[in-house]
Amino acid sequence: MSRTVPQAEQAERTETTDAGRPVYVRAAAVVATSSESDYRVDIRAGRHPLAADEPESVGGADTAPTPVGLLLSALGSCTVITLRMYAQRKQWPLPEVRVHLAYEKGPDRAARITRRIELTGDLDDARRARLLEIADRTPVTRAVRGEVPIVPAPERPGRHNSVPRPAATEGTQSS
Repeated sequence: MSRTVPQAEQAERTETTDAGRPVYVRAAAVVATSSESDYRVDIRAGRHPLAADEPESVGGADTAPTPVGLLLSALGSCTVITLRMYAQRKQWPLPEVRVHLAYEKGPDRAARITRRIELTGDLDDARRARLLEIADRTPVTRAVRGEVPIVPAPERPGRHNSVPRPAATEGTQSS
């Protein structure tokens, strides 16, 4: 049986679950919309407008970063922010963090992301090593590595989802 969630809480919840199961709280939300025949995508991340496009070489207009460029931007900014937060909490001197990222394509459709982290400040080897450990556990790093599942969002009343939903699984109901 689902518990009743106050209306103020409902806006932040992505789903309610049976007692004893965790309730997910929305930490971020993005809407991506394409309304033209080209590849440009208008993105709304909270109240911030963004865009994505493809280079002209593959049929886009090159008006914005590629989706992979945005992914690398998210990974780099999350790494910098997380390291800065950690260093501030520990009161470690870290005046600058710079993260260099690249998406590389290899043989047989293989791909990888390379990341080089530069830490500026009077840090000993142990602190530098600890910061690099923390970088491997940032939320976006974990998502990129496949540690965060991508699941269908519940349908909103009065809206049609054109993406087929998977068959009902244990503990869920199909409408």
